[in-house]
Order: sequence, then structure tokens, then C-alpha cells
Amino acid sequence: MDNSISFTLNGRSRTITTDPDRPLLEVLREDLHLTGTKYGCGEGECRACTVLVNGESTPSCLTPVGSVDKQAVLTIEGLADGETLHPVQEAFLAEGAFQCGYCTAGMILGVASVMKKNSTAEEGEYREKLQKHICRCGGYPKYVSVVRRLANAPRSVKARV
Repeated sequence: MDNSISFTLNGRSRTITTDPDRPLLEVLREDLHLTGTKYGCGEGECRACTVLVNGESTPSCLTPVGSVDKQAVLTIEGLADGETLHPVQEAFLAEGAFQCGYCTAGMILGVASVMKKNSTAEEGEYREKLQKHICRCGGYPKYVSVVRRLANAPRSVKARV
């Protein structure tokens, strides 16, 4: 049975009517046409489908859309502030930290969740978050460079989140 589900998506109020047990990933991609969030493994292990729910890194492939009722969801499409990239997006770009790009959005959001929680996060916190993400291209050395860049960023950059 379909239910009405209201949530904030990328800063805007949204209401959809759907089966509350549908995966959030499916709703984002199929109903709301936000295709930056990718389907990877379908088991929450690769984290290509990562979104932020109330600031928490969340695998959208395992998250029933009904569970985000009255919550805030952030996808890669909502991370930048207009034309201004988020500091994590800037770091990925500066370090060339992507190959095919399939996992990149999930990694960016996973790392952004660390920065959102702790603007003084150190390298270890970023590395720990990235360990949950799988890159089939093996771009991990570049991701380590991103982590170092963010850990050493001035507080003013980290505070932009």
C-alpha cells in the first residue's frame, strides 16, 4: 500500500506517494531523477549509493524510503552551494581522485559526513570513513591524497560545510 512520505531533499521539501518499503536509492533515481547516487552491490557494502540522512552517511540501497519521512536527505546533487563546490568536492577535483567515477559521489558524501560532524577531523577519521567504500578501479592512493588535503585544510575551509 502506498503512503505519503515527506522529507527534505537537498534543502527542499518533497512529498512522494509510494510504497514505504521501496529502497531510497530507487526513489531517488527513478522517481526524482537524481542519478548521481549509484547502485553498486545492493547490499550496502560498496557504498556507491551513499547519501546523508540527517548528516549521517547512509547506504540508500538498504534504506526504505519510509524511514526518511520527516528527515533531511542530502545527495551529491545538493552538496555544492550553487556554483561553489563543497570542500570535499574541491579536494577530489584537485587531487584527480576518480577514474571511472562510479564510486566518487558515495565517497565524497561519506567524507563530507566526517567534516560535517567534526570540522577539526584528523586524517585517521577520514581514512576510517573511506574504508567502508569500494573503488573497483583501485584509485585509493588518490583518495589518501584527498584525506591528507582535508585533514591539513585550514579551519576556515572546514567550517564552510
